[in-house]
Amino acid sequence: MMLLAMIGLAVLTVGTLGYALMYDSITDSKKSNERIKNLQKDQGVKVKVQTKKVDDKQRRKARESALKNVEEQRTAGKKADKPSLPMRISQAGMTLSVRNFYIISAVLAVVSFFVSLVGGAPLHIAGGISFVAGVGLLRFFISYKRARRFKAFTSIFPNAIDVIVRGIRSGLPLNDCLRIIANDADEPVRGEFRKMIEATQMGISVPEACDRLYESVPTPETNFFAIVIAIQSSAGGNLSEALSGLSKVLRERRKMADKIKAFSTEAKTSAAIIGALPFVVALAVYFTTPGYLDALWETQRGKNVLLFIAGSMGLGIAIMKKMINFKF
Repeated sequence: MMLLAMIGLAVLTVGTLGYALMYDSITDSKKSNERIKNLQKDQGVKVKVQTKKVDDKQRRKARESALKNVEEQRTAGKKADKPSLPMRISQAGMTLSVRNFYIISAVLAVVSFFVSLVGGAPLHIAGGISFVAGVGLLRFFISYKRARRFKAFTSIFPNAIDVIVRGIRSGLPLNDCLRIIANDADEPVRGEFRKMIEATQMGISVPEACDRLYESVPTPETNFFAIVIAIQSSAGGNLSEALSGLSKVLRERRKMADKIKAFSTEAKTSAAIIGALPFVVALAVYFTTPGYLDALWETQRGKNVLLFIAGSMGLGIAIMKKMINFKF
């Protein structure tokens, strides 16, 4: 037993001395192993971060290239900037052929000519009135209907985008969301989206259908919508978030336009009063002092003065309208 105890004590002593002598190297190896593991983890994180940065960069480049392509197509086509007569009639929401347009214009010219002659106007004045009525009256009515339809579309369009956002977030595809708007929205949004659905059913892609929407309703709102759809289809991304942001932007634009309209109301009222004041004064003088203004239309000098007055008044009204007309 004493021999076994002496051997065990000797082994313990030797082991203790060996551990004491090798302690530094053992701890250094542990520390080095921990450092290697930490470096491997850090490198893995760095690789992941770099990969994520590369993916974001590639996605951003893809979006920029898609936006550039869309803008190049806009500038190359320019179909919405100068629409033809049939396109303007379609944009006004009217079912009028070009042939009927010219027939109605001719009828208006003939009727206005004979009415002017019956009213006692000279032949050249009646010809001028006939020309203005035949060329400009129906065109002015189409422009009025077109602008009114664009305004109604712009006021309803953000609600349609919100419907698309809610549908996409609930799991519906984009075509089904467009079909919901084509069935349930108010006019003129319903009619335009119905044209988009019919185009997609004929094999046209959704971005191309959105481009056709911009051609049919050439407003900044439809342009933004077409760009968002085109970028999402080519570069990917969260369409619901993009359209949600677009809806907020369109509503803020509408608020800003209303504020500008409210601030410019005073200037428009002042311009209307200034433009109507000469006619009011002339009518007052004509009724209070009969014969006082007869020289203006009975003598050649008076007629020249009337022409100069009409030109000056027209130029002044055009300048005031240009100053208070804010395009937004």
